[in-house]
Amino acid sequence: MSGARILVVDDSLTVRMDLADAFVAAGFTAVPCATAAEARAAAAEAAVDLMVLDVVLPDGDGLELLQELRRSPHAAAAPVLLLSSEGEVRDRARGLATGADDYVGKPYDRGYVLARARELLRRPGTGPGASSGRILLIDDSLTFREELGAGLRASGYQVVVAASGEDGLRLAAHERPAAVLVDGVMPGIDGPTVIRRLRLDAALRGTPCVLLTGADDPGAELRALDAGADAFVRKDEALAVILARLEAVLRNASGAAAARPTVSLLGPKRILAVDDSPTYLHQLGDALRAEGYDVVLAACGEEALELLAVQPVDCVLLDLVMPGLGGQETCRRIKATVAFRNVPLIMLTALEEAEAMIQGLRAGADDYIAKSSDLTVVKARVLAQLRRRQFEDETRRIREQLLQAELEAADARTARQVAETRAALVEELELKNRELEAFSYSVSHDLHAPLRAIDGFSEILLEDHAAGLSDEGRRCLELVRTSARRMRALIDDLLALSRIGRAALRRETVDLTAAARAVEVELRAAQPERRVRVEVEAGLRAEADPGLLYALLQNVLGNAWKFTGRAEDARIELGAAHAHGPHAFFVRDNGVGFDEGYADKLFGPFQRLHSKDEFPGTGIGLATVRRIVDRHGGRVWAVGAVGRGATIYWTLPPKEAR
Repeated sequence: MSGARILVVDDSLTVRMDLADAFVAAGFTAVPCATAAEARAAAAEAAVDLMVLDVVLPDGDGLELLQELRRSPHAAAAPVLLLSSEGEVRDRARGLATGADDYVGKPYDRGYVLARARELLRRPGTGPGASSGRILLIDDSLTFREELGAGLRASGYQVVVAASGEDGLRLAAHERPAAVLVDGVMPGIDGPTVIRRLRLDAALRGTPCVLLTGADDPGAELRALDAGADAFVRKDEALAVILARLEAVLRNASGAAAARPTVSLLGPKRILAVDDSPTYLHQLGDALRAEGYDVVLAACGEEALELLAVQPVDCVLLDLVMPGLGGQETCRRIKATVAFRNVPLIMLTALEEAEAMIQGLRAGADDYIAKSSDLTVVKARVLAQLRRRQFEDETRRIREQLLQAELEAADARTARQVAETRAALVEELELKNRELEAFSYSVSHDLHAPLRAIDGFSEILLEDHAAGLSDEGRRCLELVRTSARRMRALIDDLLALSRIGRAALRRETVDLTAAARAVEVELRAAQPERRVRVEVEAGLRAEADPGLLYALLQNVLGNAWKFTGRAEDARIELGAAHAHGPHAFFVRDNGVGFDEGYADKLFGPFQRLHSKDEFPGTGIGLATVRRIVDRHGGRVWAVGAVGRGATIYWTLPPKEAR
């Protein structure tokens, strides 16, 4: 890929030279052309590896030129990246339908265009799997970069260079190098920050990193190691010393797993922003482009669906209230499409009512943000959703590898080999889960103290300074206390959820019938005025952790108890689901039920299909149930209909049957 010949066709001298300089600095050969005629001549001279085409040219149409160059023997196989102002959505759709491989709107992010070009130029043998001898060198000093690069090449390494931390992170995402050498002090993103970013990325966190420094600072090594560096070398050391350090970190990493296909967070990401307000839409686009994203703008739901039909995106920001096809219906249509079902979708609205948030989440949105001129929260939520998607993709990949390994092993390996393969993959999956649980526990635990302070000081104001407060002031303080208590309940549920993942699993035969009756006693004691008919099948047994099984029953029976609150003749039934196997159980109720189109969302944290005013709760209960069932190697699912009740099924297979 290095040295690839890139045709840059744009009538703007500024754009043309900016991109040409970027490609040359990255090791490519750039051929800038101002007109269609110049592009034809350049394509006739020699083979073209990539074409970057403006749509509007002074002597022709860029799309017509694209079709013409596709027929040229020197450019027929070259991928095409269209580059043009956002303009009409139909221009983008027409360009991609004409045969372009990708489309980037102006104003563009230079780093994003470079990253997309690398993706389009990728060929078999140049991707992550071929990175065993490739070293990424990040340093803003041209002299040092060239000297060390020459020494590395002389020692047999392939070398990829970057002049800044920002470019280095993008290259790391694309090249998946065997190791990274990074300068400690650079403008913009410095070396320690580069290493921290790599350690936060699931696709790159295992990459060995060596921090270089020219500073004579006794604390530099400590800071380097604290940032996550595997080794620390001063720039004035002899080349042999630097090479020895590099060889050592590569040797220590040689036992690690091969490069994974997980998509890196640092790679190029495209965001679709949909809003009928041109002012807000362009503010949003500018803010996200400053973060290195490519932003596609659409003024309505119809345009958003038209764009998604021709170009994939990594995240969608969608206004709730729009003329024509509103945000709620647009969200439903996006989530109903298999190709985009797992793409993070964040709903935006200027409405303050809680009902607006409920509507957005019910439509299938993954997050909800109130509009504001401060777009810091939007940028943070976008990154959080991209991280969530990466974590889910990696978990799914591990599960698929586990299944594939078992299928292959069943034909060619002994039972012991199957078990060993399964143990290694399960350990990797459990490690990812423990990392996420530890993070959740830490954040939840640290939030307790400030919430206690908010609640406590509000109580002091109400009790000791009530005379100085107006009625409105007292009402506001009561709302503050109510919100703090609600937040504390949510945090307690999160802590309980994280403990489930960390606690040791102790299996034994449990009397499920007796445990369910004990939960029923608790529920009746909490609400003695309720008249609910509870039927529990006799003789139910399960091999499970007694404490976790009791927590499972508390949540599924408590859920049924809550959602039958408005039923005239409330009924709850627990029994064995023989149709689903010998270790399957169910809880059925005749409560409010739910739309089966959202069944998958029931078991996710914070996923609520009813407002807090209708039915109180934190949205953690069924997520806890899924975590418990997962730990036992079972599965959980739900069926129901609006107004006709719900049934929760789960399986608890014995350990030897897993």
